[in-house]
Amino acid sequence: MKLSTSRESLLKPLQAVIGVVERRQTMPVLANVLIVAKEGNLAITATDLEVELLANSVVDSVEVPGEITVPGRKLLDICRALPEGVTVTMSLKGDRLTVKSGHSKFVLATLPAAEFPVIDDIDADRELTISQSDLGHLLEKTHFSMAQQDVRYYLNGLLLETGDKQLRAVATDGHRLALCDVGMDALDGAKTQVIVPRKGVLELQRLLDGEGDVQISLGANHIRIEVGDIRFTSKLIDGRFPDYDRVIPATKSNVVRASRDALRHALQRAAILSNEKYRGVRLEFKGKCIRIQANNPDQEEAEDEVEVAYGGDEMEIGFNVNYLLDALAAVDDDNVEVGLVDPSSSCVVRAPSDKNCLYVVMPMRL
Repeated sequence: MKLSTSRESLLKPLQAVIGVVERRQTMPVLANVLIVAKEGNLAITATDLEVELLANSVVDSVEVPGEITVPGRKLLDICRALPEGVTVTMSLKGDRLTVKSGHSKFVLATLPAAEFPVIDDIDADRELTISQSDLGHLLEKTHFSMAQQDVRYYLNGLLLETGDKQLRAVATDGHRLALCDVGMDALDGAKTQVIVPRKGVLELQRLLDGEGDVQISLGANHIRIEVGDIRFTSKLIDGRFPDYDRVIPATKSNVVRASRDALRHALQRAAILSNEKYRGVRLEFKGKCIRIQANNPDQEEAEDEVEVAYGGDEMEIGFNVNYLLDALAAVDDDNVEVGLVDPSSSCVVRAPSDKNCLYVVMPMRL
C-alpha cells in the first residue's frame, strides 16, 4: 500500500471514527483502525465490537492499493501534530507503515487487515430517511434519561420505535423517562422497536452536526446509519423494552404552569444544600406558589419559593432534583407545565406549546 494526500483528508476521517477506539482492549487489533486505500479513496474503520464507524475520504493519489490496520490514536496524534496544509505519504513495507511529511518520518507497527472484525451486511428489513436535524433533536431530548450500567441491560440504551407516521425515541433508567416524537408521513404499518446501546447513541450524537438527510437501516441485530461520508453501525440490545405507556400518568388533575428559568434557578439554589447522595428536594404546592425545601445530614437547610399559576390541590411531594433539572433543561420554551396527580404518583414535565416531547419523573420519599 502506498498513497499521498493532504493532512486534512487524513485527519478528518480519523477524528470521525476515533471515538469508538477504546484505550484498553481485550483484543490488540481493536486499538487499531483499518485503512483501505484504492482508486483515490481512503476508508478508515474503527470498532469496539459493539459500534463500528467507517469514514471515507478522497485522497490525492493511491499508487499501490491495499489495506492494513495501524494504532488509531497514534496515527491521529501524528496527524494533529503536523502543520496545516502539508502533504502526507503513507507506504507499507512488510509489517511496518511509514508516514512521512516534510522532514518528519514515523514508522508504525501494524496488524493484518484480516484480523480486523468488520460488519459487512446487516440484513436490513426496514429502511427510512430522516433529516439530520430531526434525528439529532430526538436524541438530544431523550438521551440523558438512559441508564448507566444497569443490570436491566435493556435500559442501558435508547428505544427507537417506528410506525403510526412517526419516529419515537424513549429512554428511561427506571426513575425517570424521556419521550420525543418526530412526524414522518412515510412511516406506517406495524410498529417496530429497536434498542440502540448507550455508546452508540452518544457516538451518533457526535456525528449529527450538519444539514441534509440520513439513511437508517434496521436489521434484526444491527442498526446502520449513513451520515454524509460516514457509516455508523451498531449492535442492538437484545431485550424487551418496558411498556413505557404504563408509567405515563393518564390523568393530570393538578397542573402547574411556571417560568422555566425561575423554577430551574430556584431548584439549583435549593440543591446546594440537598443530600449529596440522594439529591432529594421537597416541593410544596399551595396557592400561587411552589415552596422548595432541601436539607442534608449536617442539619443544613435551604428554602426557596417560585410564583406559579396553580389552582389544584395542596400537596407535598419529593423528587430527585437532578432529574427535575434535566427535564427542565430539555424544555424548549420560556414556560413549563408540570402535571401532578397525587404525592405518590409521577409528575409529567413538558412545554405547553410542545405536544411531541414529555418527561416523567417518579417521586421519592423524604
